[in-house]
Amino acid sequence: MSAKLKSVCVNCASSPGVHPEYVEASRELGTLLAQRGISLVYGGSNVGLMGEIADAVLSHGGDVFGVITEELNNKVGHKGLRELQVVPTMHERKTKMFQLSDGFIVMPGGLGTLEEAMEVLTWAQLGLHSKPVGFLNIRGYFDRLMDFLDHAVDQRFLKKEHRQMILIAENPNQLLADMEAYIPTSMEKWVDRK
Repeated sequence: MSAKLKSVCVNCASSPGVHPEYVEASRELGTLLAQRGISLVYGGSNVGLMGEIADAVLSHGGDVFGVITEELNNKVGHKGLRELQVVPTMHERKTKMFQLSDGFIVMPGGLGTLEEAMEVLTWAQLGLHSKPVGFLNIRGYFDRLMDFLDHAVDQRFLKKEHRQMILIAENPNQLLADMEAYIPTSMEKWVDRK
């Protein structure tokens, strides 16, 4: 059974990045989410790609749910959100975003973005959820990460089937279509069992 997306958590940078295509893709994705009636769940910030996607959803009449820690809210909290939940810790922030989301989109970002992506992928690998996880590969940003994951399969540290559950597309429209068509696989995580 494919995934019906009512809400999507987008993990992305609190920086706009070097290339304007990153900002353009954030705005395009935000516009598509609003047009399709898919709520945005994100980290509640008003800066970088995070702020861009939230503003795009809002400007097209969509719903945005921000989740942020109190410390970050004092610095970069988005003041234009109707729904902004302030939580004590980063762990609670990630848990709440997970609970609110039917799927996950990973956009260009740094350590925090990758950490959030790897956590939800690990949970999927362990069978804790079957929500789709997709990478928006703007300007080939995630090419080297995908090469590394292929290397992990070659070295027998990652099952091919778990590698294949990671969706990737170069444009938001295709990625959303792939996520809506996603059919999860169920299997043990262990590559080798004695």
